[in-house]
Amino acid sequence: MILPYKTNIRPWRTPYMNYALIIVNVIIFLITYKNPQEVLHPWAKNFMLTPAYPFLWQFISYAFLHGGMGHIFGNMYFLYIFGANVNDRLGNLGYLVFYLAGAVFSALGHILAASLYGSGIASPVLGASGAVAAVTGAYLVLFPHSLITIVYWFFFIGTMELPAIWLILAKMVFIDNIIATVPGVAHDAHLAGYAFGILAMLILLAANLIKPDYTNLWAMMKRWNRRRVYRDVVADDGDPFAPRLSKKIQSKEVKTEAQKQEEEKTAGIRKEILTRINQGNVAAAADLYLELNSQYTGQILPRQPLLDIANQLMSAGKWTDAAGAYEKFLSRYHGSEHSEQVELMLGVIYARYLNDKDKALDHLKKAQDKVTDPGQKKMCTDEIQRLQG
Repeated sequence: MILPYKTNIRPWRTPYMNYALIIVNVIIFLITYKNPQEVLHPWAKNFMLTPAYPFLWQFISYAFLHGGMGHIFGNMYFLYIFGANVNDRLGNLGYLVFYLAGAVFSALGHILAASLYGSGIASPVLGASGAVAAVTGAYLVLFPHSLITIVYWFFFIGTMELPAIWLILAKMVFIDNIIATVPGVAHDAHLAGYAFGILAMLILLAANLIKPDYTNLWAMMKRWNRRRVYRDVVADDGDPFAPRLSKKIQSKEVKTEAQKQEEEKTAGIRKEILTRINQGNVAAAADLYLELNSQYTGQILPRQPLLDIANQLMSAGKWTDAAGAYEKFLSRYHGSEHSEQVELMLGVIYARYLNDKDKALDHLKKAQDKVTDPGQKKMCTDEIQRLQG
């Protein structure tokens, strides 16, 4: 079993509409729920969605009804986890419209599937699962690089962090709604909700109706397309019947223009890295930093952002990347008040994780001469003795 329980990003504004939707759902549940046998009071059953002959109001009302404590708790739990940041990006009114639209399109997806396959056409449907799936799909598009901490329990219990794009696509969409389906659950409504949330966010981002950044799924797709176009242009030899000199001139002009575009792109990514750090989303900033350095070597960030990213990479267990970031910090900011701490971190990384004894001893000896904390000095001494023993 896998259960997400927090993300590594936080909304900048209080997600009032998300809280309001949770409260309204709970209140309506308390009013309409009768008991496990009958589920709803007789008068409330008219507000469920009946796929064979739906009334217009049922496309909204069904999403505020639930069939038990487990049903509403699960839906509101996932809405709380993923809805806050989507609410922050869309604003309160935009988020409300999107949530209700997610409920409508999930209902349409369920009715279409029931009509095509002839199953469930006569069974009423209730629950916010489709709308919550739309919100989760929107989160996937807006924050694909974010890390979601999950609790897992099989033979033992533990926690780990997974990128949102893989957890949502692989676990929540594919496994939960395609492979490991549960009888009596409207999985087609869930899939319709995910599809609506993903496509709606991509359209809004493509139309610049949401403030763009370099970390969302649409930006990832555009970067991939730009790299593809650039590779095609560079690989093109031009007109084979043209004089050789004109081909050289043409190639030079293309390269110069490409360089200008790459410089603009680099500046934009650097700016977005700093923006993400200011927002407290260091994990996304670290991902952008790695992407930046994979394409443009030698990129140096300001002192504190570079140190924050190096610490994030180390905490994520990306030892080689963390060592590279710490080395860049020392090469550029060797006189910093943090230099002895960085020397110590590098010594530990090279000694314990990268198995580079010479570099580890070099950094540990430098740190030993500089650190003043007794515990850190003892750590340096013990590690040096271990390496030399």
